[in-house]
Amino acid sequence: MPWALPLRWSPWGRPGVKALVTAGVFVTTLWNLRCFLDPSKGSGKVSKHREPLMILVWEWPSKQVPNVSRDVCRELYSITGCQLTTERQLLHQAHVVVFPHSRLQPGRDKLPKERLPGQNWVWVSLESPSNTRALAAWNKTFNWVMTYRQDSDIFIPYGKLVPNRSATVNIPAKTNLVSWVISNYHRTQKRAEVYKNLSRYLHVNIYGKANNKPLCKDCLLSTISKSKFYLAFENSIHRDYITEKLWRNSLLAGTVPVVLGPSRANYEQFVPADSFIHVNDFGSLEELATFLKTMNSSRYRQFFAWQRRFSVKLYTDWRERICAICTAYPRLRHGHLYPDLQSWFNS
Repeated sequence: MPWALPLRWSPWGRPGVKALVTAGVFVTTLWNLRCFLDPSKGSGKVSKHREPLMILVWEWPSKQVPNVSRDVCRELYSITGCQLTTERQLLHQAHVVVFPHSRLQPGRDKLPKERLPGQNWVWVSLESPSNTRALAAWNKTFNWVMTYRQDSDIFIPYGKLVPNRSATVNIPAKTNLVSWVISNYHRTQKRAEVYKNLSRYLHVNIYGKANNKPLCKDCLLSTISKSKFYLAFENSIHRDYITEKLWRNSLLAGTVPVVLGPSRANYEQFVPADSFIHVNDFGSLEELATFLKTMNSSRYRQFFAWQRRFSVKLYTDWRERICAICTAYPRLRHGHLYPDLQSWFNS
């Protein structure tokens, strides 16, 4: 009890029963009234947004728009107090409005004419800066950014490792050395140059549209899993840009990723150092090829030690990503605007 009332003492040196009861009732009443006026004082928790947080997705990021009329955040991801909608007529009720960059057109004619006081707008992109155009048109437009970058207001990686106590290692049977799935092959890309030079020293099994060997959705992992190594080459090299090529095509498929992307130190912020091979670990591609071809089974098995502690979680459902805004909402800066979105994204 934070404080107590003075009590009237009886002739025998003890508080009178009546006075004690009266004081107790009075103090309890004041304490309950204090908690009623400020609930956070009684619970020890900071008061949060009380009404359901309405998030309006101005245009859905993927071509197929799911049904979000139900309480999908709670039903699918146990996130309560979060209401998603794609109904633009609810703009004036929305606390947050989400704008995927892939759906934005240059100019402001496609955006709402006005922003509700206290309403926050979110710019969303999973593409790298090399594949993102016309950012200068959106200066001083968005309050928050939602990308694969760790320093985003809402961080949405392509995947992550989650704790797993199974303590088992599962390595699929192998029938070939290296594979690569590539749909968009451009000779000017760094990955094309690295592949061309690496292929001089070892054979690479190539799948995908670029080689007229597309893999069906259900065939992808089973085909890749037969290779010892997978070329997890990103289409461009930027900080934190680590895509499904690592998470799904390599780690989830049960093969060892040979990565081309940001620095080794950057990859090690996401996965254990002994779970992948970085192209930059070697002085030449010939050295890399020799390392892959001469690796013994004991050394190869060490690359899968991460499986004893973790399993792979992929982020493939945009509903889960959008629901994550509600989880982040209480800690986000409100009213802040990105003055130069292009400079931030290219930094």
